[in-house]
Amino acid sequence: MKRLGRILCTLSLLGLVLSGCWDRHELNDLAITVGVGLDKSGDEYLVTVQIVNPNEVASKKGAGYSTPITTLSARGISILEAARKLTTSAPRKLFASHLRIIVIGEELAREGVAKVLDGITRDHEIRSDFYLIVARGTTASKVLQILTPIERIPANKMFKTLETSEKAWAPTVSVRIDQFITKLSEPTTESVLTGIRIEGDPKKGRSKSSLGETKPITNLQYTGLALFKQDKLVDWLNEDESKGYNYIVGNVKSTMGHLECPKGGTLTVEIIRSKTKMKGVVKNGKPEINLHVILEENVSEVQCDIDLLKPETIHELEETAAKALKKVMYASINKAKENKADIFGFGEVIEDVSPKLWKEMEPDWQNEFAKLQVNISADLHIRRLGTTNNSIIMRREEE
Repeated sequence: MKRLGRILCTLSLLGLVLSGCWDRHELNDLAITVGVGLDKSGDEYLVTVQIVNPNEVASKKGAGYSTPITTLSARGISILEAARKLTTSAPRKLFASHLRIIVIGEELAREGVAKVLDGITRDHEIRSDFYLIVARGTTASKVLQILTPIERIPANKMFKTLETSEKAWAPTVSVRIDQFITKLSEPTTESVLTGIRIEGDPKKGRSKSSLGETKPITNLQYTGLALFKQDKLVDWLNEDESKGYNYIVGNVKSTMGHLECPKGGTLTVEIIRSKTKMKGVVKNGKPEINLHVILEENVSEVQCDIDLLKPETIHELEETAAKALKKVMYASINKAKENKADIFGFGEVIEDVSPKLWKEMEPDWQNEFAKLQVNISADLHIRRLGTTNNSIIMRREEE
């Protein structure tokens, strides 16, 4: 009897822990949300969601839906209140566990984003592996309504394009919400987010017919970095300044650039390796930042008359490339200084080298940063000339 009692108790306990998924959701009852847009609308917030139309995406020919996605919008005093209002127009429960992108309208970004991101970070159903971007010169709602070629779901297109461009083109940066929130919590370090703009006619971009052209009528393109001070957008970095920022923080994996040839024309180089060493020093009681960039690049394209077989030519090109590199880095630093926004983390470097001096400067760091001396040195090497040693133009002239 005792043995039977133990068996019954064990089965009872197993029944409690193996009772199934109590919080399960049926796929047919969910509206898969892949993109969220946050805008300011008067005294309220406008929340726009991009929802996948599963029948259209799953079927090769489509199943009655005109587009692969649907966007719904609602207003509210808070972001979560507006999100709940969406249930009055959505036939299914909004499910944000597959969220890819959050777009912040420029107007809202300039007003401040800390309040609107608070509720999102508290939601247990939302993972933190999506990216934050800023709609440049437009609203987040309009960005999410644009249909995109190749990648049928626009939010996936924005997600993948940002990751690809960050690896192959230096002026963009992918920032997750947890990274952005961490920067906001640091009183002396500021943040950047990649900007996105609508190219073409936004109205036509909402129609599926706009995808019937070999060249899309409307498209979404990343452009520049949004410079934040605390939680507010204060300025935009252009392409060169954005590239300079990524060189400074060591975020350049690969990119292309061009150099002016001595006799006119251009020469294109591919950066294959990049590393930046950041060091703080104190001279005469004043802090300085020393940046040393180690760069390796290959010659990719030659559109000028130049003899690449001469060692002195390669040395001259390396010096020219080093000057161009320093120029974009200083341009980024100067833009940050104009806004008194330390987006590079220079303050942390000074704190490491001289905690006592940092304690004195920290209360007024934004003004101290604007006066900070930054020195840049570059160790740049051209490694390969490609499969063709010399310029085709050069060889043609020799004939």
